[in-house]
Amino acid sequence: MARAVWNGVVLAESDDTVVVEGNHYFPPESLNREFFAESGHHSVCPWKGTASYLHVDVNGERNADAAWFYPETKPRAEVVKGRVAFWRGVQVEL
Repeated sequence: MARAVWNGVVLAESDDTVVVEGNHYFPPESLNREFFAESGHHSVCPWKGTASYLHVDVNGERNADAAWFYPETKPRAEVVKGRVAFWRGVQVEL
């Protein structure tokens, strides 16, 4: 079971993560949606495609763009399509 935790709060928990480039990608249904807000930020990975970002909001604190996902992927990255990964201090515990 993998858990994504920030500021002592579990953001996501699943036994069905996919690890790509050292990042655990969680299925969207495993997220505790109350802690997420849409972000307008995007980035491009040459082999995965265009990533969209989510802010993480916990106990009045915002971790901007701390989660990302690929709504659509390039063919080689279909395994992560729609799944959410974390960075910027979000700890993934196994």
